[in-house]
Amino acid sequence: MKLLNTLLSSKAGVAALILRVPVGLILAAHGAQKLFAWFGGYGLEGTGQWMASIGLEPGYWLAMMAGSAEFFGGIALVIGLLTRPAAVVAGFTMLIAIFSVHISNGLFMANNGYEYALTLLVVMAALAIQGAGSFSLDNVLAKKLANK
Repeated sequence: MKLLNTLLSSKAGVAALILRVPVGLILAAHGAQKLFAWFGGYGLEGTGQWMASIGLEPGYWLAMMAGSAEFFGGIALVIGLLTRPAAVVAGFTMLIAIFSVHISNGLFMANNGYEYALTLLVVMAALAIQGAGSFSLDNVLAKKLANK
């Protein structure tokens, strides 16, 4: 119970909300591109084929994992539910993206570089460390657990 309370509790304030919501929406949208072919994405089949073409095998399974980490992790961030685990999983996904796709292109996005994925990774690290903040479901659950 103490571990769960530690996982959910956060002394972060409104700043966590300011980070969580827009970044969560962006991650969820990117995940929806991979999973459902929304917003101009290629869906699982197309994303899986692309992943396989760059040596990430099995492509379909990895597309499902990356898409799920982004989509469901993004939703979790928006509502502030299990923020720390969601941030860790999404951050790990960004780390893989950096080293498997972007690192050889340099820093800048104009060259398909890693600056955007690095920015998301840094936000995920901050949220994993500080938690969801005061305006979150994590905070509500932590208070309920503390009262028991």
